[in-house]
Amino acid sequence: MASEKIGIYAGTFDPITNGHSDIIGRAARLLDKLVVGVAINPGKGPIFTIDERVELVREEINHLENGLADRIEVRPFTGLLIDFAHEVDATVLV
Repeated sequence: MASEKIGIYAGTFDPITNGHSDIIGRAARLLDKLVVGVAINPGKGPIFTIDERVELVREEINHLENGLADRIEVRPFTGLLIDFAHEVDATVLV
């Protein structure tokens, strides 16, 4: 039995753009599960708070068809991407 393909697409998403949305939709079609990691990086001086950015990404993926939104998890993270990848058992970085 093949293992589940879990991918991570990480960024600050401050704000989320049409390009981000396109990549999320394309990646979700290729993977069993996509985790959109919204990075907490105060050094970048974000416009939106982490909670606002997470909610904006969630709202954006709601329009995806064919059940794709059900395979996408949006969550904040801090620290190294590799540590986050281990935490969510990711096998693919987008």
